[in-house]
Amino acid sequence: MSQIDPFKKRLTRITCAEHITPFLKHEVESLGFEIQEEDHVAVHIGATLVDCLRLNLHLHTAQHTFWLLTRFRCPSLNALAKEASSFPWEELIPNDSYFTITSNIDHHSVDNTMYPNLVLKDMIVDRINAKTGSRPDTGPDRSCVVIHLVWKNDRAWIYLNTNGVRISDRGYRKLPHDAPMRETLAAAVLMGMGYDGSTPLINPMCGSGTLAIEAALIASGRAPGLLRSDASCLHTMFELDDVYLEMRREARKSKPVFKDPMPIIATDNDPRAIHAAKKNAQTAGVDHLIDFEACDFADTEIPELNEGETGHVILNPEYGLRLGESEGLKEVYSDIGDFFKTRCKGYTGHVFTGSKVLSHEIGLKTAARQVFFNAQIECRLLSYELYDGSRKADKQIDDPAMIQDEHTDHADDDAQTQIPQSVQPPVGDDELS
Repeated sequence: MSQIDPFKKRLTRITCAEHITPFLKHEVESLGFEIQEEDHVAVHIGATLVDCLRLNLHLHTAQHTFWLLTRFRCPSLNALAKEASSFPWEELIPNDSYFTITSNIDHHSVDNTMYPNLVLKDMIVDRINAKTGSRPDTGPDRSCVVIHLVWKNDRAWIYLNTNGVRISDRGYRKLPHDAPMRETLAAAVLMGMGYDGSTPLINPMCGSGTLAIEAALIASGRAPGLLRSDASCLHTMFELDDVYLEMRREARKSKPVFKDPMPIIATDNDPRAIHAAKKNAQTAGVDHLIDFEACDFADTEIPELNEGETGHVILNPEYGLRLGESEGLKEVYSDIGDFFKTRCKGYTGHVFTGSKVLSHEIGLKTAARQVFFNAQIECRLLSYELYDGSRKADKQIDDPAMIQDEHTDHADDDAQTQIPQSVQPPVGDDELS
């Protein structure tokens, strides 16, 4: 009898970028899963491998979904080799397949973090060869089976990375423009704004269109992972291809969140950016939901709101760190403030920026601030209540995702699989009842 059952729940760690956990948690719970633990870059649930496929298909803010294979006390490389050689890899990885090892290592005995990868790889290959008479190939490609090792202090976890490549790589950004925002970050920013498709969304300075496209995916109820036809766990011994095909077929039947879609308008003063954004929206299957126009941000059409209606205007200007110089951008930020005051009354204005200094040039009082990271750049989503009149905004948004304006270190992909001591699971049975 197989020791690995894809239809039994195992501890599953779903990772995200720093400061995005509240949005990921909400998404996972909305899909019917109970959060068992959470930390600053992940949530933990009990899930089957089939559940992981569904999560990878529908989550907007996740980066990886790791399905726990085994965990053990690991004081040394010898202990790693011993435990790895006893795991039934022949039940997971076909002997004519291909796999890669990724890892996050934090152990006093390891100087070269690639060496534990090599030890684990050798044990897997030797075990499969001994049991089947043949061995799979190995290398760096993440398009097939991806095994992920986490070794922290004297404990180790070995996971199956169920998606392989990042979930955030949607596949629609065929023509990226200058410094594009990662898709998962754009989705989290929209959620942080409170956007759900029920109100108009205006996105001047749209660049390659990521914010507008992610908004259209949310408004249309379209699964963000529909363009991905492959996943790491589909290359295992388990027969999951038909299950995934049916899952994707059902996801294509999704209906808009609201019956009457609100307008999504995206503009940029660079015609090349608009061309790229249109192509990307077509690939994502949402081009019919977005009105694109090449114009200066100040000339963007702002639909008039009826009594009681609201809407969102979101700009992601240059920060003066990657594309432009700070001094030359002061006027741009000042103009954004004027644009909000004169053109966007009744809306909530938002500016996503990595420059505290430049944000002061907007000249408006913020209603809320949220911290995000764009790659290694600490950024803020600044929100402004643009009342139709002279009343100043001093409302604070009551939202568990609201982050105070403070500095924290950015965690990269590998760091997201580190498990803080406070949430480390006990060593024992990997399956969950």
